[in-house]
Amino acid sequence: MTNYRNALSPENLHLLATVASEGSLAAAARQLGLVPSALTYRLRQMEEQLDVLLVDRSSRRAQLTPAGHALKDASAHLLTELESVALRVKRVATGWEAQLVIVADDVINKTPLLELLDAFYQLGAPTRIKLQVETLSGTTESLTSGVSDLALGIMSETAQFAGIRHAPLGDVPFVFAVAKHHPLADAPEPLTDAQRAPYRVVSVADSGAGGSAISVGILAGQDTLAVPSMALKLAAQLAGLGCGYLPEPLARPHIASGALMAKAVEQPARIARVAYAWRAASNGQTGRALQWWLDQLKHPATRAALSGG
Repeated sequence: MTNYRNALSPENLHLLATVASEGSLAAAARQLGLVPSALTYRLRQMEEQLDVLLVDRSSRRAQLTPAGHALKDASAHLLTELESVALRVKRVATGWEAQLVIVADDVINKTPLLELLDAFYQLGAPTRIKLQVETLSGTTESLTSGVSDLALGIMSETAQFAGIRHAPLGDVPFVFAVAKHHPLADAPEPLTDAQRAPYRVVSVADSGAGGSAISVGILAGQDTLAVPSMALKLAAQLAGLGCGYLPEPLARPHIASGALMAKAVEQPARIARVAYAWRAASNGQTGRALQWWLDQLKHPATRAALSGG
């Protein structure tokens, strides 16, 4: 089987690009510090290994064939990828992860999270950050399945997994709220289950795929509008499409403006106790990027901001 890897070595790709830019084999040879015969030999080897003609030698100028142009165009991407690999290897050698994946549950306050991201980027660290948002058991699954490295807002009771470390993040208070034009807006308080049951509830769908979906705040037999995010749940409740619990920090400005009404209910106050969790490295050494985030999360003010306190 033909070994295409030899033909596509970085040196050969650079040689082809030089021939294209110089317009002649002799000029390209001078540019590369080669004798013309050596350049011609290497070019012929490339063509034999690929079984294509790369350079048209029938005129005074050395012009690339269509196949040669295709290889030259692709080589720019290939050489960039090789440089990226070298940089990633160097990052690993210096203790910085090539990539850190952070999953934030949808109840997490996004403003302080973005402020933390900005502070991290100010370090000039070489680690790429990938941020994803999940809900309920999906946040746990993202971490335990190895998709993410750090989870924010994981439910404390689901954080008990082998190889997973966790610490308290804070308490997220929820408020039962309806739009000012919703039928329950003028209902006497505290609302009973019998009062709430006839009206549609808006719920955020559990993004977990493990078959253990979690639902919260839904009464037996109650009509449900399931939405994929807390932002869409808020929008649906503002539109009067249903009632339901919302994180108090998210609902607060809309309650203050009068667009939403917080209603007392007979049930105890709903408070979600959440944690942050991370996967322990198999070698016992925490990467520098993850360690930076863990250091920030040690500050009570940071944890309170993320949980909406």
